[in-house]
Amino acid sequence: MSRLQVVSGKGGTGKTTVAAALALALATEGKRTLLVEVEGRQGIAQLFETEALPYEERKIAVAPGGGEVYALAIDAERALLDYLQMFYKLGGAGRALKKLGAIDFATTIAPGVRDVLLTGKACEAVRRRGRDGRPVYDHVVMDAPPTGRVTRFLNVNDEVAGLARIGPIHNQAQAVMKVLKSPETAVHLVTLLEEMPVQETADGIAELRAAGLPVGRVVVNMVRPRVLDEAAVRAASGERREEIARTLASAGIADSGALVGPLLEEAAGHARRVELERAQRAVLDGLGLPAYELPYLGDGADIAGLYRLARELRRQGVGAA
Repeated sequence: MSRLQVVSGKGGTGKTTVAAALALALATEGKRTLLVEVEGRQGIAQLFETEALPYEERKIAVAPGGGEVYALAIDAERALLDYLQMFYKLGGAGRALKKLGAIDFATTIAPGVRDVLLTGKACEAVRRRGRDGRPVYDHVVMDAPPTGRVTRFLNVNDEVAGLARIGPIHNQAQAVMKVLKSPETAVHLVTLLEEMPVQETADGIAELRAAGLPVGRVVVNMVRPRVLDEAAVRAASGERREEIARTLASAGIADSGALVGPLLEEAAGHARRVELERAQRAVLDGLGLPAYELPYLGDGADIAGLYRLARELRRQGVGAA
């Protein structure tokens, strides 16, 4: 399985939750994963009910089997200081640049510099090895920007490489793209079984493929259980409403005239949702990608919910050799 797992999705689809559950699933059986946040929202800290993540790799969870999940909130300013120190050995001069506002200027104005720094830090974690020569992390999971921006975010290194044809910036961009466009990387898109997220997923996949970025899987999130079988769905859709009303009345339901209508309306609403989801599944099937499905968490995405989602991902093959 690819060592860099990039997770994107339309806003509201639960991509951060999916990224966190994926990191947990990949860390089982004694493995170590790094969960990376690049948008500065501290969403990972909220999910794991911990304090705000600093600009350092910190253990935040233990997976079944003794695996470990580390997390890192990448800060573009701090990443730029690291970059300047690595290539130019600025030392205290880097801190002086920060006070002068040069860091904000560089990460805001310079084309693509901010995204190069963010993706570069994650790719460095993928390449990093310990003294024993083995990778420090078995997998790195990146909670990436939403689907509409993810291709530009990941591909911006190509743009920077074109602008700077020699020197450290060029070399950095090329090294990052070597990881991002390799079999080491997979970009997963999270969606719901709703028209707009599914359409944005289809568009995102087309953009990723056009840019030569490796598309992984579609993750269908918040899947609600089917509470009616096919016959009941057809009946609730209007084919046998009168028969259902008579059956409920014969069962001795008091005041059935007031109760049957709302019950049937609920069933009809469920039937409409089932039909909508069936249509969206057909669209996703047409994309030709494998998929994971994750259930709707009625109690919210707390820590217990994350472990439940991680178990479901493992059941569907995540982390399998």
